[in-house]
Amino acid sequence: MPRYAVSDIHGCKKTFEKLLFEALQLQKTDELYLLGDYVDRGPDSKGVIDLILQMRQDGYRVFTLRGNHEDMMVSCLEMEFMDDMHLWLEQGGKETLQSFGVTNPHDIPAQYWQFFDELEMYLELDDYLLVHAGFNFTKGNCFTDKLAMLWIRNWYSDIKPDMLNGKAIIHGHTPTPDFLIMQMADVKPYMVQNIDAGCVYYKYPGLGYLCGFDMDEHILYFQPNIDLPDKKK
Repeated sequence: MPRYAVSDIHGCKKTFEKLLFEALQLQKTDELYLLGDYVDRGPDSKGVIDLILQMRQDGYRVFTLRGNHEDMMVSCLEMEFMDDMHLWLEQGGKETLQSFGVTNPHDIPAQYWQFFDELEMYLELDDYLLVHAGFNFTKGNCFTDKLAMLWIRNWYSDIKPDMLNGKAIIHGHTPTPDFLIMQMADVKPYMVQNIDAGCVYYKYPGLGYLCGFDMDEHILYFQPNIDLPDKKK
């Protein structure tokens, strides 16, 4: 039963599909862990969520975490928080609304808000901790800091191995060139793996990939972005 992790899809449905069904050759007996940021910046946020919902309906085992972009989007339901709305729109929310064919987040159908509401903050497996951004190890209990799980960066130096109980951490959130992601997979002892290869940042060296991580074999798959206008293949 292979297990795969993917993060930071950012509305790139075609790239996501190609990674899953061509590179990973995902089967219904596999487990797929998605670490958040399904929406914003890319052209088809709605399509990404539709694909996840359809896969579950078809019998695929898909586990989903919340990213900071879903968190920003949900906060926009409270329209009086205009600062939240402005932040989200500037961080890719405009593209998300366009993918739904609406101009107001209140017009997005309820099934999508239910999907967002059911997203987990982190998952703990026998051998892994999965989270969108990371953990704040400067706190007594790093599993209570939800803001850090969505937003934290530059936290590796604070990791306390004794708090991991032998588990490795898989996360996204911080776009990282492919060669650095591969270097992380080779570090011993193996404690942390970033799998955000900056799918929507294809103009920057080493970025522009959607990364899939085989959690059992420690194999990384890098699918180049095929969604954005000048990246069609």
